[in-house]
Amino acid sequence: MPEEAAHPDHLEATAHTVVEGGEEYWDSRYRESDRVWSGNANAVLVREVEGLTPGRALDLGCGEGGDTVWLARQGWRVTATDISGVALERARAHAKEAGVEDRVDWQRHDLARSFPDGEFDLVSACFLHTYGDFPRERVLRRAAAAVAGGGVLLVVGHAAWPTWHDHPDHSVHFPTPDEVVARLELPEGEWEVLLAAEHERTQTRPDGHPGARTDNAVKVRRLP
Repeated sequence: MPEEAAHPDHLEATAHTVVEGGEEYWDSRYRESDRVWSGNANAVLVREVEGLTPGRALDLGCGEGGDTVWLARQGWRVTATDISGVALERARAHAKEAGVEDRVDWQRHDLARSFPDGEFDLVSACFLHTYGDFPRERVLRRAAAAVAGGGVLLVVGHAAWPTWHDHPDHSVHFPTPDEVVARLELPEGEWEVLLAAEHERTQTRPDGHPGARTDNAVKVRRLP
């Protein structure tokens, strides 16, 4: 997901959308404006991937393609997925503008129901949040299963509601980095944890002023 609530920094939606989150909702959400997200790659993705040898990458919830385009520019061959066909068409256009459309395979998936085939050297799940009955933990375990030997799974998510949110839904649990690792249920002796930590970043608030929010990141590597 791109930076600043891009691909789905999906929890940037307001609390009244809590019962929504399917394909129809996200198609409608993307049709609201010509560009929903910043178009930039997530800063954590850039930091954690820059030293890796490009290979096959899977971008789960690619949104308008900020992360996908950045990966393709670095030499990765990317399978990019999203629940929204509108988002995928927009991402495809951005990849064409960047001259990397031939390095991307676009696939529409409701990850609660289907998942891309194959093994990947990098699987990225940045801000894979949505509402309703989305089985995030099961999807992330499937993501781990898709990592090839020597490959990396990167999971970036919110650690809390933003401080400027007027009516946070306290029933929503934001897992800690250690909880994310534990719920991946990685077989002992087959993986190494490279990163499991919270971090702060600056994000533009709805009033246009900068604000700080806390996210977390988990990076695990399947041993060869």
